Amino acid sequence: MIRYIIVRLLQAIPTVVLASIFVFLLIHLVPGDPALILAGPDPTPEVVAAIRQKMGLDQSLPVQYLTWAGNALHGDLGVSYINQYPTWELVMLRAPASFELLVAGFTLSLLVALPLGILASLRQHSRIDMGISIYTSVALGIPNFWLGILLILLFSLGLGWLPPGGRVPLLEDPGRGWKYLVMPVVALAIAQAAILTRFVRVSMLEVLHDDYIRTARAKGLQERVILVRHALRNALVPIVTVAGIQIGRLLGGTVIIETVFAWPGLGRMLINAIATRDYAVVQGGLLLLVMAFILVNLITDIIYAFLDPRIRLAKDSGA
Repeated sequence: MIRYIIVRLLQAIPTVVLASIFVFLLIHLVPGDPALILAGPDPTPEVVAAIRQKMGLDQSLPVQYLTWAGNALHGDLGVSYINQYPTWELVMLRAPASFELLVAGFTLSLLVALPLGILASLRQHSRIDMGISIYTSVALGIPNFWLGILLILLFSLGLGWLPPGGRVPLLEDPGRGWKYLVMPVVALAIAQAAILTRFVRVSMLEVLHDDYIRTARAKGLQERVILVRHALRNALVPIVTVAGIQIGRLLGGTVIIETVFAWPGLGRMLINAIATRDYAVVQGGLLLLVMAFILVNLITDIIYAFLDPRIRLAKDSGA
């Protein structure tokens, strides 16, 4: 297992390098010049040129990238052009809010998907199965930002039960924090739960028709024991892979949800930075999000190999 983890870590290095190049080129392809924004209204060419030189934008793109990447390796992600705060401090200030939203959204999606998917597989072709199928179809067809707006209109403006936006840290004040958290989490997790529900159902159906399940039933084992010890453990192998991918989708979804609900996380920070062409913040924030996604994939691979030892044995043997 140790060798498998080391190999996966080494394989992640070129992915991080390519991702950093992509992030750097992506923000520089966005129309607009941050020097013009900082120079204010009606700037002179001399002022704009001086700002560009100070920001290092007068250098070639390869030189700019190597400078930025070298600083990033030493933990320096640059300084915001707008408020002069170090990008790393801004990220650390916003990261807890995004982490709270991400963990809550992923937890809710699992709490919904696992029981619904298992129930649908056990009641295949029944009314329950059809009802769950209708839910997944509807949930996948509703954009999360539109669902968020509907939730605000209903539970905030209509019923007045929940605040329309903002955040109170859940760990600091759970009594108020959950009220700010519940609508963003539902809007973020509902579609992810639908996707996972379908995969859980399909995976469980494949396992429940295997020979060893029939053998376990023939031995007289209780259905609950067969379901938990035999069927669910083997069905979790493909589910874990899909769940890891869904975490990456949740990371992308937080950008939209944080904007809709004025949630002070990394997604909203990136949207504001893109609007003001704050290169340092956008590059640093995107790079950390990409690295977080790579880390999630690494953890998913490790769990996958733990659940099915044949995978790591095949990788170790070079098959």
